[in-house]
Amino acid sequence: MRRRMHEQRLSERLRRLRVPKLTIKLGRYLFSLIVLGLAVHLLLPQLVNFRHSIQVLRKMSVLLILCAAFAQILSYIGNGYMIRSLLSTAKQHLGILRCILMIVASASVGLVAVGTVGNSAAMYGLARRAGIRQEGALMASWLPAILNNAVLLVFALIGMAQLFILHDLSYGQLIGFGLAVLFLFTLAGGILWGAFNRSRILDISIRISRGWARFRRHQYSPEPTMDAVDRIFLAWDGLRSGKWRGALAGAAGNVLFDMLTLYLVFNAAGFRVGPGVLLGGYGLPLFLSKFTFLPGGIGLIEGTMAAIYISLGVPGATAVVVILTYRILSFWIPTILGFPLFIYLNNARHAAHPL
Repeated sequence: MRRRMHEQRLSERLRRLRVPKLTIKLGRYLFSLIVLGLAVHLLLPQLVNFRHSIQVLRKMSVLLILCAAFAQILSYIGNGYMIRSLLSTAKQHLGILRCILMIVASASVGLVAVGTVGNSAAMYGLARRAGIRQEGALMASWLPAILNNAVLLVFALIGMAQLFILHDLSYGQLIGFGLAVLFLFTLAGGILWGAFNRSRILDISIRISRGWARFRRHQYSPEPTMDAVDRIFLAWDGLRSGKWRGALAGAAGNVLFDMLTLYLVFNAAGFRVGPGVLLGGYGLPLFLSKFTFLPGGIGLIEGTMAAIYISLGVPGATAVVVILTYRILSFWIPTILGFPLFIYLNNARHAAHPL
């Protein structure tokens, strides 16, 4: 009797267990079917675009791609000229080629080290290794980003005006752009405030340096900090006296030749892009990428550019090929080259010999 009751209880438990097992199996099959359905729905159109993109890629002009690569080299020369001009305001000199190599190397380090902060820190270290004094290294590390972003802001505003006229500016893009502009103007305002409140800046610098020395358990002397701040203000006075024109020209050349790279890639793909359409999809994505934690703006730049250009009438397959080719020339190739360059520039045998 007890044995039969035990068997009945066991059979009831098994029945209860079968229901969840069956439910789990059905849930798994249902989930698989949903995923498969979404994959088919999303991938089939992309396969068509992929086929069209391959056709566009095969018809691209090799000569114009080489011209685009040369334009990107000119963009880096503009950046190098900007660094050299900034260093000259601090009465320090470095060859343009060495400046370009430092830019490429520090950008690659910044890709894996907190973005702009890591980029600036790497540039500062490379400049010091090249024999540049502290005030010059500081200017070369943080001023280029401000100048480049200021020039890029102008092109972003022009592009936004174009998108606003064509009613292709989303609320998300408008909010993101507004926040980025607010941050940039706040930073510029802080710099201007510091230029007219030098005693306060000196006091803040000494406090930060003393705290850092305590954290590292080192003895602190305020004289080096005072000397570095004085030299920075001397360099700032040099910029105010008119020497900023060369640095600003270098920043403008960097952005203009970078935009020329994109223009030439469009033409290489057989699409005649007008200045309005080119500006509409160029400035805003790059400007917004400067204020995100995404390394190099990966994904944001490509996705935003593609969405804008397609909305402005560029065929989807052409937009994909053009944007990826442009990013290979302007981002991926310099990034790959930057890591061995960083090792090279940090080599003690080469650090003290400007190119």
